[in-house]
Amino acid sequence: MTLMIIQLLIVLAALYVGSRYGSLALGAISGIGLAILVFGFGMKPGTPPTDVIYIIIAAVTCAGVLQASGGMDWLIQLAEKLLRKHPDRITILAPFCTFFLTVLVGTGHVVYTLMPIIVDIAIKKGIRPERPCAVASVASQVGITCSPIAAAVVAFVTISNANGYDVAIPQVLMVTIPACLIGLLCAALASFRRGKDLDKDPEFQKRIADPQIHNYIYGSDATTLDKVIDKKAKTAVYIFVTAILVIVGLAFCQMVLSKEALARLPKMNIAIQIIMLCATALMIILCKIDLKNAVSGSVWKSGMVAVVAIYGIAWMADTYFGNYMDQIKEMLTGIVTQYPWSIALVFFLVSVLINSQGAVVVAMLPLAYQLGIPGPVLLGVLPSVYGYFFIPNYPSDIATVNFDRTGTTVIGKYLLNHSFMMPGLISIFVSTIVGYLMTTVLFPGYFAGFGA
Repeated sequence: MTLMIIQLLIVLAALYVGSRYGSLALGAISGIGLAILVFGFGMKPGTPPTDVIYIIIAAVTCAGVLQASGGMDWLIQLAEKLLRKHPDRITILAPFCTFFLTVLVGTGHVVYTLMPIIVDIAIKKGIRPERPCAVASVASQVGITCSPIAAAVVAFVTISNANGYDVAIPQVLMVTIPACLIGLLCAALASFRRGKDLDKDPEFQKRIADPQIHNYIYGSDATTLDKVIDKKAKTAVYIFVTAILVIVGLAFCQMVLSKEALARLPKMNIAIQIIMLCATALMIILCKIDLKNAVSGSVWKSGMVAVVAIYGIAWMADTYFGNYMDQIKEMLTGIVTQYPWSIALVFFLVSVLINSQGAVVVAMLPLAYQLGIPGPVLLGVLPSVYGYFFIPNYPSDIATVNFDRTGTTVIGKYLLNHSFMMPGLISIFVSTIVGYLMTTVLFPGYFAGFGA
């Protein structure tokens, strides 16, 4: 037991040190932890999550080319038109815009372009920017578990199928999308009257008494409406959306076709890779995209960083848990049998540490299945894999603080009293409960006798 604890501390230390340097370092420094476990303690190496990594590479490359085409600018422009049409409802509409952008492209990093616009609209309407900004930043990450091409969703389906739970992408989205939308709505409503209005905030009024600061806050505009979107950008969006629809369509086919018919189709993880690569090729050929812009864009860069993070973290975790599975089962089986939902707390805490929903799924889902937790339970609590808002060091949260010229969106003097804590906790708590309740209704057979 002592050796097991020492090795666990090594795993945690690798994750902690990696998190101090960022996502890329998380994967690389996890490699050091892996080396210590394998070469230092003689552990049998686990298996790196190659299937999931290949899918991420294909999806991120496709989304990166979409960004380089100008297609994302068009999507942001459409969102801005909606927000400017209803500025008084920006606290409700902004998080839904960032959520659905993430659902569409599979990454939350699209929020960087829209956030300055959200700030600009809030300021001009006299609304405290913290209200829409904080919940919109949270929403951009909540959308990860609702996207058919996001690593977390694909990994959940791939790992679940390998562990005997035959679930398809549409079935996952049928639970996560409504659950997360309800959670976000609750968070947005809680944020609607959050803090003092700008005209009643003495600290803010004191700041803008300085003409220079007043000009900085009110003297600039952020908009994409002046951008001219050409036909090539729109064509790229149509290709991208068609590819997603084809993926979802194939997933539906897997749900209704006979075993004989399914045997003639490629597995879903292979199908996603093929479709994403074909969509990428069509965008390159038909839209004549400068590929230098694709690989230098924020979407492609952040996606490749996620690949490295998942690669190192999941491999190290699989090595540790694989070598101690019998002991872990003995310690935790009683708890998860009586309280299967408690695995959500584990997912959340691990996410706080490693800042990647895909990595949480890849690293922890196999362990959850080994502990005997039913697949529907794990599907229901899937929203809980987002917990890295808890410590506000994620790029989207830091960027949001910097975009808010009024200074109302803050990290907080004591680190944890930051603007993202309240909407984050409300959103994930409500989404997880709703998701769990939905799966008990949709899959009652899996719960019969469990925990009795």
